[in-house]
Amino acid sequence: MRFNDHVVIVTGASSGIGKEVAEAYTLQGAKVVLADRDEEKGAAAAAALRQEGYEAMFMSCDVRSEDAISALMEATVNEYGRIDILINNAGYGIWKSPYELLTEEWDDVMNTNVRSCFLGTRAAAKYMKKNKNGGSVVNMASTRAWMSEPNSEAYAASKGAIVALSHAMALSLSSDHIRVNSISPGWIETGEYDQLRPEDHSQHPSGRVGKPSDIARACLYLTDPENDFVTAENLVIDGGMTRKMIYEP
Repeated sequence: MRFNDHVVIVTGASSGIGKEVAEAYTLQGAKVVLADRDEEKGAAAAAALRQEGYEAMFMSCDVRSEDAISALMEATVNEYGRIDILINNAGYGIWKSPYELLTEEWDDVMNTNVRSCFLGTRAAAKYMKKNKNGGSVVNMASTRAWMSEPNSEAYAASKGAIVALSHAMALSLSSDHIRVNSISPGWIETGEYDQLRPEDHSQHPSGRVGKPSDIARACLYLTDPENDFVTAENLVIDGGMTRKMIYEP
């Protein structure tokens, strides 16, 4: 129970990686706030955790809105009295030719993925700095910060910005004992894992495609109070793919 009585906020927590991360913290004794725009799935996820005897609550939150983020932090403190950990996981991508990508679409990806990390971290830090041991933030980036496929400009730019934002804020908030790190997942299958092909797994040096639980364990590591020497770091979790040289056979 490494996180007994810690208060954790996870954005984008109604499904996929965010849902797995939220569950991982509850299993370690934390009180978890699941935040998401999808009220039906988010509320169901929190209710399922409570039925298992864990402390969890759902908050509807559009991370593009500064007011919504502020309300999320205020509601968390009102309910649990503090904020110890923030996982900025909410995000999405648009795969569209740069000739056709609309400015509004670009802005929405950047606001959802990057600006939300800045606004969320700043809002949470105002409460974290009151804690004796400060707090910890993890921002979800991607290996797309270094690798690309065609028509991924908005997503790639947003994830690269998250890596830079994370180490910048780590230095700015260090005097308040707040650590900020980022995680760059590779292929993390959030759908039907057993439907993946053998070649999907074998192309990874690790021998398999990633799972949401791989990212959840990384969040636990980065936010563990005993790991207070780890800050301003980006942890790549991709089964070794970004280190693999690929040539045509």
